[in-house]
Amino acid sequence: MRVLVTNDDGIASPGLALLARAALAIGAEVLVAAPSDDQSGSSASLVGAEWHDRLVGKDVRAPDVPDVVRCLAMDATPGLIVLAAARGRLGLPPDLVLSGVNRGPNLGRAVVHSGTVGAAFTAATHGIEGLAVSLASPQPDHWGTAERCALAVLRGVVAAPVGGRVLNLNVPDRPADQVRGIRRARLAPFGSAQAHVEVGDGGDVVVTYSQPDASADDDTDSALLARGWATLTVVNPPTSDDTAALPDVGTWPPG
Repeated sequence: MRVLVTNDDGIASPGLALLARAALAIGAEVLVAAPSDDQSGSSASLVGAEWHDRLVGKDVRAPDVPDVVRCLAMDATPGLIVLAAARGRLGLPPDLVLSGVNRGPNLGRAVVHSGTVGAAFTAATHGIEGLAVSLASPQPDHWGTAERCALAVLRGVVAAPVGGRVLNLNVPDRPADQVRGIRRARLAPFGSAQAHVEVGDGGDVVVTYSQPDASADDDTDSALLARGWATLTVVNPPTSDDTAALPDVGTWPPG
């Protein structure tokens, strides 16, 4: 099995080494290819620097990535890196893309904005399994917990691929023995924070954020993560709905 490890936090992020080690633990051939700098919030954007019609990238040693793994720093978004890999521009196409481990959670419908999840979306649209992994703190203390959870999910993916979908894993930033388990979760209607847009007294648009409330029986990713669960969500990449009724547009050309 060939595994591509990428992220949106950049080649210097310690999260890459965790996923590289997890992939090596299942016997995979691993390539790390990540943005040269932070590309957070890039979604599945296909932006990159080119030189003579080639993506700009160089061989580097990413922090703590095992020496047997080749590492590329690329002046590109994670979505473009995955696209290049899927089309065989970084060697043979991968069978699986691991994206992360991200600093901070990627929750709810806000995953559409995430470069971490966007990389996995790009993989899925090219028929490649995609797993996005995030640790629920912007300055994590418990990277090892994310590695253990990612390895558990990765072994499950190898045994039973999800085929054309994306797995989104969010892990609490706490010791592994304080995580309640890995639980399936629905996407919350918001992200890790809920945005409120209002018009101020002077007519300016004011955006504020609040922590969303969740009931004790809420099974969304945001609520379960707050209660100490690692959450696993199956997300469909963009696809058309060919069965929904269309609005009546009348005759053409319009009168």
